[in-house]
Amino acid sequence: MAYAEHMRTPLYRDERFLRIANQVVVVALVAGILLFLYSNMVTALRTQKEVPISYDFLQDTAGFNLGESTIAFTRTDPIHRAMLVGLLNTFKVSIAGIVLATILGTFIGVMRLSSNFLVSKIALVYINVFRNIPPLLLLIFWYRAIFLKLPRVQEAIVLFDPVFPVYIANRGLFFPWGTPTESWYSYRWILLGGFALALFVAHRLRQHGKRTGRMPLVTLWFVVILLSVTVIGYVILPDPLEIVKPALKGFNIRGGGSVSLEFWGLLFGLVIYAAAYIAEAVRAGILSVDRGQREAARALGFSSFNIMRLIILPQAIRVVVPPLISYAIGFTKNTSLGLAIGYTDFFAITGGLILNNTGRAVETLTIILLVYLTISLIASLILNMYNRKITLSH
Repeated sequence: MAYAEHMRTPLYRDERFLRIANQVVVVALVAGILLFLYSNMVTALRTQKEVPISYDFLQDTAGFNLGESTIAFTRTDPIHRAMLVGLLNTFKVSIAGIVLATILGTFIGVMRLSSNFLVSKIALVYINVFRNIPPLLLLIFWYRAIFLKLPRVQEAIVLFDPVFPVYIANRGLFFPWGTPTESWYSYRWILLGGFALALFVAHRLRQHGKRTGRMPLVTLWFVVILLSVTVIGYVILPDPLEIVKPALKGFNIRGGGSVSLEFWGLLFGLVIYAAAYIAEAVRAGILSVDRGQREAARALGFSSFNIMRLIILPQAIRVVVPPLISYAIGFTKNTSLGLAIGYTDFFAITGGLILNNTGRAVETLTIILLVYLTISLIASLILNMYNRKITLSH
């Protein structure tokens, strides 16, 4: 009977229909406004300045060199490859920075709740100071006041010489690096097998821990197995990598790998800034766990380390992950500040070099907007999937 009455309800009174219809109308209205603005802009450019919207310039020769590149790049390569270089540079500093900021923020957050007065106050000062300093100021400070004050190349600091020489100078960090040999392709399969084996063992250890109630150090065993397979494969195969050591030649350091000071300045500045916010999120997550569980675990003989690792953090992570998603996305977008210290990330290359050389403001800015929007949406999707997984599993 109720179903029959529901079927006779007019559409304009059906809450489900109205909910969907309102969303459709809003989306159509926003899309119409954006389409109108875009059409008006294209028409104005064609009629007034005779500059049609076109992305053919992406195939043109770049005509400039880049100081830092993850892949091979020369001035004769097309513009779209320069954009790819910038995107990879952005990913490089973003991934490394998010991992380091999460580790440092977690450490500071745990310090903030320490029963030791001095440790707790040090963490409090760190959080209050670096949360209230603009990130751009931190970048400039680390780059100009710290890294640019390093010794010149001729007076570079040399560590671990001659086994693993590392040069630290005002032009960057130089270290030994390997170039692939003929056996490298076989070595890649060994690395892939080691990674799969480490994942399998970690999964089995986690299942064993859930059954027995004594969770082993899963991450530690994962790293140990992966490193063991890596070393064994390197010993078995005939030199899959030819290690090239850096050396001082003339007025520069040649050979090996290098990382620019601009990278370190951007990385250190953003990590220190983001870790202050992550520390507060970690502190809030830990405080959300009932103190009775900590006391019960201590009564059962758990050490403070195991209480934090096995009881507190697994429950606190449900509170920590949602704000961590926002901090990770914000970290990626803040890498565009690297333009101020000369780091060639995606924004610096596309919105700086390419825009100045081609004059294609509308096209380049549109590409920048779409790329950062795509990165943010993908990162948000992945982290939200992880958040739902840990929420359901707990």
